[in-house]
Amino acid sequence: MYRMITYRGFEIHVELSQSAEDLYDVTFQIRDGHNLPVVGERGGRIPLHNGPYTRRWAYLIAEVAGQAAIDVLLGATATDSDRT
Repeated sequence: MYRMITYRGFEIHVELSQSAEDLYDVTFQIRDGHNLPVVGERGGRIPLHNGPYTRRWAYLIAEVAGQAAIDVLLGATATDSDRT
């Protein structure tokens, strides 16, 4: 199963592979976007640990992990007052 999420000019590509009935291992990859030179050679697939996960959790966790990785690459824009 596959899903692509856009975030801050990047694409987070999430891929699930079934490991048991209704459970999935998940990997994500950050690519494309106008900020591609920032990612460079680091744009490989990243497996998420502590799985397997249900399909819904796998997509959610991969999306959040991808967004966090992009925030680290570009620098977070939220100020402390924005986080509540």
